[in-house]
Amino acid sequence: MATAHHGDAMPDRGLDSAWALWGGIAFSAGFTWLIWAVSDRLAAVDHLPDQGASWYFWVLPEPTIGTRAVAWGLYAAHQCASWATIWYAQVRVRHYTAGLHRVNVVALAINAAFIAVHVVQTHLTYDGLAQDVSIWSALGSVAILLIWVLLMENDRRGMAFGRRLPLPREIVRFARKHHGYYFSWATIYTFWYHPTEATSGHLVGFFYMFLLLLQGSLFLTRAHVNRWWTVSLEALVLVHGALVAVTQGAGLWAMFAFGFATMFIVTQMHGLGLSRGARLGWGLAYLGALALTYGGGELVRINEVVRIPVIDYVGVGLLAGVLWLVMRLVHRSGTSSTVAPTAIAE
Repeated sequence: MATAHHGDAMPDRGLDSAWALWGGIAFSAGFTWLIWAVSDRLAAVDHLPDQGASWYFWVLPEPTIGTRAVAWGLYAAHQCASWATIWYAQVRVRHYTAGLHRVNVVALAINAAFIAVHVVQTHLTYDGLAQDVSIWSALGSVAILLIWVLLMENDRRGMAFGRRLPLPREIVRFARKHHGYYFSWATIYTFWYHPTEATSGHLVGFFYMFLLLLQGSLFLTRAHVNRWWTVSLEALVLVHGALVAVTQGAGLWAMFAFGFATMFIVTQMHGLGLSRGARLGWGLAYLGALALTYGGGELVRINEVVRIPVIDYVGVGLLAGVLWLVMRLVHRSGTSSTVAPTAIAE
């Protein structure tokens, strides 16, 4: 790692990043509650009838240039501000610390401010980015983020029961070095995609987005690479996906619940330093839940369990290929970077 630029770092005796993490979680919970508390004001907003799986219900029937400009303008401002903090941290800070760097405080303030602004904006002009882009773009952006994490973590925890995929180390290093820009885009784009409605799916989704924004603000701190925290972020998608599926009533909740649970059993828990007994306990609990859910006549649906893992593991290979192509193009153009990676876990 390059020589640290210590002049921009707060001393370790300042606010510890672990305290900032807990404070950020409390803030996330509080703002999720606030979205619910003021949601009655949105009951008067008219919506078009639901038109199927690709239809996003929570958009204005008659958007205007003004409503579009507000949503896209605020999103762009949030995005550019976030990217600026990442760039500054990589160029000027470049070292991990237990305490917060000044740029972490700036990043936390930016995200907190835009979270508050988005709540107000929803109640004034309502529309998010959903008016102009597909719901699949928002879902896909976060799915790729989670696949990216699998790729970055391959060297540390492996891909299946602690065993690594034979991915070239330079691809993993490239993914670690530049992941912050993509993660920032995926999170902020998805955050601004939705108006701050208070359905159960929206509330859990916003809480999840707030936690991802928090993680993105704690770059180059020890909290950012706390393995229990990062695995919690990966696993929380299980709750969100299953809950949304339940509310939609399509009978797909088990696919999401067990699909992401399979990811935890096969991949994620092997990076936590758990004892063999603990891993066996988790595995037995998983198998017991499978038996209760798919026993009897439901056994024909057991293939649901592997759909999400197959997509994720195939996605790791595809992402590795895309990153390899990007890396070759960057090297061919003669562009090089000396910035330190800001990895989600070490």
